[in-house]
Amino acid sequence: MPYARNSDLPPPIRRNLPEHAQDIFRAAFNHAHAAHAGEPRQEEAAFRIAWAAVKHAYTKANGVWVKINRQDEPP
Repeated sequence: MPYARNSDLPPPIRRNLPEHAQDIFRAAFNHAHAAHAGEPRQEEAAFRIAWAAVKHAYTKANGVWVKINRQDEPP
């Protein structure tokens, strides 16, 4: 089921992710959910893709999700 607002996300996601990471999760989930419409594992695929998107921009350090600083990485 697509999410209209961050407040609609499951409680563990709202509780643990910073607001910006929630935005990323919601956008990726909604896009993947639509892209996999009609597939038997649509919801599972959407969750996997959404988490991958979050993990591209955030990492968990000492139990807290923090934004990855990509300034030091080459383009």
